[in-house]
Amino acid sequence: MAPAATASLPTAPHNLGPISRELFPDGLKTTGQHAPLYDHILPFEKFPKQITGPTVWKAEEYRDHPEKWTHTFTEEQIAELSTAADKFLASKTPLTGIEKSNFELPTLAAYLRDLRADLIDGKGFILFKGFPVQKWGNHKSAVAYMGLGTYLGYFVSQNSRGHVLGHVKDLGEDSTQIDKVRIYRTNARQYFHADDSDIVGLLCIAKALEGGESDLVSSHHVYNVLAAERPDVLKTLTEPIWYFDRKGETSKGQEEYIRTSVIYLERGENGRVYTKWDPYYVRSLTRFSDAGIIPALSEAQEEALRVLEETCVRHSLHMVLDIGDIQFLSNAHILHARTAYRDHAPPAPRRHLMRLWLATPESEGGWKLPFWDSNEKKRGGIQVDDQVPVAPIDAE
Repeated sequence: MAPAATASLPTAPHNLGPISRELFPDGLKTTGQHAPLYDHILPFEKFPKQITGPTVWKAEEYRDHPEKWTHTFTEEQIAELSTAADKFLASKTPLTGIEKSNFELPTLAAYLRDLRADLIDGKGFILFKGFPVQKWGNHKSAVAYMGLGTYLGYFVSQNSRGHVLGHVKDLGEDSTQIDKVRIYRTNARQYFHADDSDIVGLLCIAKALEGGESDLVSSHHVYNVLAAERPDVLKTLTEPIWYFDRKGETSKGQEEYIRTSVIYLERGENGRVYTKWDPYYVRSLTRFSDAGIIPALSEAQEEALRVLEETCVRHSLHMVLDIGDIQFLSNAHILHARTAYRDHAPPAPRRHLMRLWLATPESEGGWKLPFWDSNEKKRGGIQVDDQVPVAPIDAE
């Protein structure tokens, strides 16, 4: 691959300051959304002609071979998670204070270390089965799930309210109001996108009556397809001409949008291709483009939007999450989507997934991103002012 920019760590433009463990029990604060370091955004000619390696995969390699991407928890592993969860619950520690040091997994730890490496640098996804959510209930399940997550990354806030344990659930919000509403709080289709974290986890608590199924695709395979079929589209996606909405989830003094590219390179020699994308956050900015504050989407950008989605759909792997399933995937080189869904009629529970956003800092094997916070433990996510982290057991 082509050489990238300097490998040196970027300089943070501000100090996170002293962090109170009374407010932030694990002693860490989410850094939040920021514009990239523009001098690290490289021109298209610096990008590779083709990507190779384990992050490049085709759906047909996995479609009929679930054993390659599915792991059923053993009785011993469930017992170990149960013991750790019971011990944590007995300690009365806030759920936002869970970390590896207070959630010990003597034998699972080694497996999770290998899994973390595969998520970051390998195929980038896994589906766990057999997590006993119905036996444990939501509270203990949340503890065990978050405890599992501590071995893969650091929790980051997922919204302006500081949720480090998120809940994907239809709360009846209007999905057409895309400049205000987060789609995960509706039953609408989610187009292929990446979340604002290095790794995302989803634990299925309850299923929909129909729909709500998962699709994912190797963004590196998509890159190769576009390089061969539509290099013009690929070039458009690498240019820093894209504006991403922040939907009002901003700290004092911050702009309501971020100018960036969709596809960019890691810093350093042989920088890998990173994709940061969500069409809802691009299309929701008409309130600014109509006012002439930012440019409207060009014909080339509209074409790129269409072609990228169609290419993802064409090459995607379909996956169904049953109750007690946990999906973890990388946001660095995987794009994922969800079909629209319809819930059961009351009193049956609505579709409910518990969500984790996890950060993997550069010094701990994470990608060398062209953002100032690349080496912060809780890089990315959404942080508004000094909002403290919270971990609600259900949607709110």
